Amino acid sequence: MTTAFRFTDPPPPSTATGVTADVYAQLASDFGIARASTFVVLSESPPLLTGAWALLRESLLAGRVSRTAKELVATGVSLANRCPFCVDAHTVLLHATGDHVLAERIARGEEPADPEHQRLLAWGRDIRGPRPFPAEQTAEHLGTALTFHFINRIVSALLVEDMLPRGAQKYRVVRSAAGRSLARTVRRELRPGESLKLLQTSGPEPRWAAGQAVGTAYGALREAALMGAGLLSDDDQALVRKTVAAHDCVNHPSLSADWLPAREDRPGARLALLAALAPYRITQEDVTAWRTSRHTGHCLVHLVAYGAMTAVERIEEQL
Repeated sequence: MTTAFRFTDPPPPSTATGVTADVYAQLASDFGIARASTFVVLSESPPLLTGAWALLRESLLAGRVSRTAKELVATGVSLANRCPFCVDAHTVLLHATGDHVLAERIARGEEPADPEHQRLLAWGRDIRGPRPFPAEQTAEHLGTALTFHFINRIVSALLVEDMLPRGAQKYRVVRSAAGRSLARTVRRELRPGESLKLLQTSGPEPRWAAGQAVGTAYGALREAALMGAGLLSDDDQALVRKTVAAHDCVNHPSLSADWLPAREDRPGARLALLAALAPYRITQEDVTAWRTSRHTGHCLVHLVAYGAMTAVERIEEQL
């Protein structure tokens, strides 16, 4: 498992106890992948782990909207965020839904043939545009999109790019076989709200999902992620907020360093800003410049999550 991770070394899932073990059990039954590295990387912080899992389950996996539709939204978000790990994962999951031709069009970088699928993928790429779904589907679709604006940033910052060892997901036969192995789980109908009992935090529900399981999960993840602000000084927090507010967090910032503080001057603010705006650009040098003997993997995960959530909030406020 450790080869999947950059900068952290989370405990093996086999050693998990308490709520962490409960999350892995739900991952196995409801997601089909008990040791998904996307969640293992958050396991050093149960509030982040439970919040991220609950938001993904209640938006993407449960509910009444078709799984294919929501996978297309998640794929569009992942394409916009340049997260190859997540794009590959959603391609496999589209195979699991039975949409094999659609999955392979996505894998080749082509547009879906179906106009409705095109609209969902395009909206995922920029969710500030007109919504190609009825209002009653907002919580599931918007919840899915914001889930992956957060998860993409965690993955790009803290995981390697290849979803499978040696990049095996690049082969069609592997993608198809992996999808078929998950088909039974992916096609199950899940009862909304089953993950909420695992949550370790709570926070205000967003208006777009008030009174729904998605809204409860979103509030919990937001509260957990914003705990990372305590790793920064007040001045660094203000810099992060001001800089993120100047970007739309959908388009990628220029390669120039005018928005990014120097590594040697404000390493914590630099890491948080990279997590928010360009997580794939975080390097070992960035982490080393910030990390001291007081900073554990738990701290790094929380700092990255804080940066990721500031970007999610910025995107949400533009809606």
